Amino acid sequence: MRKLVYYVGVSLDGRIAGPGGEFDFFPQGDERQAAAYSTWVNALYPDTVPTAYRVACGVADTPNRRFDTAVMGLGTYRPALDDGITSPYAHLRQYVVSSTLEPDIDPAVTVVPDDPLALVRELKREVGTDLDVWLCGGGRLAGTLLPEIDELLIKTYPVVAGTGIPVVDGAFDPTVFDVAERTAFPSGLTLTRLTRSRPLT
Repeated sequence: MRKLVYYVGVSLDGRIAGPGGEFDFFPQGDERQAAAYSTWVNALYPDTVPTAYRVACGVADTPNRRFDTAVMGLGTYRPALDDGITSPYAHLRQYVVSSTLEPDIDPAVTVVPDDPLALVRELKREVGTDLDVWLCGGGRLAGTLLPEIDELLIKTYPVVAGTGIPVVDGAFDPTVFDVAERTAFPSGLTLTRLTRSRPLT
């Protein structure tokens, strides 16, 4: 069965964005450090590079390696929309969970007005592909989908936000994940891959 993988950047205090959705406070290190990390992570997960940046990142012709589907909340979709981009990941199937977004926002985007758990369970049962489903945000959606999250890819930046949007915002539901691997970078950023302690049945 396909996996649901939550791949997201977080602050040391577990915030994926500021209280107004800001994400420009995450330190990238100097130019050399930022480039080295981008090259490394884009080689592993080229599917997560927004379509508009794929040429600049050198992955325009790279086939999807890990994901073929992206699921996101309106808060994650909104920055692209505000820039006039209605299909930020045109190389993936895109689902936006929102009860307020117009359903015909873009023919390449499926708006899901309710029941994201049912959507994800259906996506995970799909056959004919060995690629996974990327949950790319946000915190409330992650809280709703926590019962179906199989793996976490957490980019931890060396900064304390103080307040903002939590990485998971939902009901109290302690869920154990095991650290599968962790890579540290000179900028202070770490990338940790965690797998669900008890696999979903």
